[in-house]
Amino acid sequence: MPKDTAKALDSLPKLSAAESRSLWAEAFGRPLDFRVQKDLLIKCLAYRLQEQAHGALRAASVKRLHKLVGEFAGNDTAPISIDAPRFKPGTRLIREWQGKTFEVTVMDRGYAYRGSRYESLSEIAREITGARWSGPRFFGLKQTANKEGLSEARDGR
Repeated sequence: MPKDTAKALDSLPKLSAAESRSLWAEAFGRPLDFRVQKDLLIKCLAYRLQEQAHGALRAASVKRLHKLVGEFAGNDTAPISIDAPRFKPGTRLIREWQGKTFEVTVMDRGYAYRGSRYESLSEIAREITGARWSGPRFFGLKQTANKEGLSEARDGR
């Protein structure tokens, strides 16, 4: 994070109400025309400053958040749906890493790896690498966009 952004974030709790409202107008391009508690105002301003410094959420993340809002609106006990790749039981996922080949079998619920059952691919990726990895990314299942905006499979290397 650039020093200027870090410095601005550190100064937020020290701002007066008038200074906070002025920063809001500068950050959002319109005055703050409603009452809000200071701690929430600080969080909104902090997010906006970071967004301006580092970029906004990806469109896919915004779409997912909107979908979750729809699922939970008025139903705080709704189950969370996970948009993970779905494979038929028996599908084998094979990954070569550091000169060794690793094989995972998709089960009805979870995954089988070296005689044990796992809930997620990320658990298996951690087991293999000793580090926190995205399981779908480690096994080349997650699509990402490259600098030219083209979709490509990522193998975690």
